Amino acid sequence: MDDLFAPGALSVSELNSIADELLGQQFLGVWVAGEVSNLTRAASGHYYFLLKDDLAQVRCTLFKFAAARLAQPLREGEHVEVCGKIGIYAARGEFQINVNEVRQVGVGQLFERYERLKKKLDAEGLFAPERKQRLPENPQRIGVVTSLAAAALRDVVSTLRRRAPHIALVVYPTPVQGAGSEQQIAQAIRAADERAEVDVLIVCRGGGSLEDLWAFNEEAVARAIADCSLPVVSGVGHETDFTLADFVADVRAPTPTGAAELVSPNRAELLHKLANYQARFQAALQQRYQNAAQQMDFLAKQLQHPRQKWQTQ
Repeated sequence: MDDLFAPGALSVSELNSIADELLGQQFLGVWVAGEVSNLTRAASGHYYFLLKDDLAQVRCTLFKFAAARLAQPLREGEHVEVCGKIGIYAARGEFQINVNEVRQVGVGQLFERYERLKKKLDAEGLFAPERKQRLPENPQRIGVVTSLAAAALRDVVSTLRRRAPHIALVVYPTPVQGAGSEQQIAQAIRAADERAEVDVLIVCRGGGSLEDLWAFNEEAVARAIADCSLPVVSGVGHETDFTLADFVADVRAPTPTGAAELVSPNRAELLHKLANYQARFQAALQQRYQNAAQQMDFLAKQLQHPRQKWQTQ
């Protein structure tokens, strides 16, 4: 125990400082791959997260100046490769990586696929404005392609109950993420089209990572929407999320709630419009009555009894 306080013993801060220096020298320029976890972004613009695999994890910091070079913001669950200063955070003695470069491997590959397919579909004219169908003004039945367990479905249902409770809702259930989900979404869209029991179709899901939303960037879903004879409204993710389904759909809504609002006439608005039509009809009818009465008065003045006509001759 006395040896800890003997002359020449290192203080904790000295130990951490030396360890930090040695690690930085030994692991200079090393890239580390893993999954982003516990991601937080400070008001300063700095990122703090864990980089993990199945067996271990390491703390990482990504300062604002380095984060500004990212092609896309970091996302929770994203697989990345990082390079930076590997060392010890002296104040706590914690092993960490001060990241200065990030390779967003999975995201980069997905974006490349996204751009290739987008160009292909655009060249075929699938995004052309002249292909877009008008939404029905007063639909009686609305179809929804989404997961039965999705919050998106609850948002659509609550919006329709509030705005237009008289409209019937038909759900075409399907998984909206995961392996093979794009084929199941496409199949649900085709089923709705073949059954022809609704006036307009909503294709939707809630927000998520790029990977979560990826099924709506697949060619199978895009072509199913393009081939659908029903008007299709897409409501995928949040307002800042754009999928290929959005470009192909007849109308793009920023959210599932927005999609429900677009396809449903507001009951209060309909009643107000009906009252306006009634007032205009009554005014027009009154005007026609007045015009007819004036015409009758004019004609009556023009008529003369035969005796009066003979006396004036």
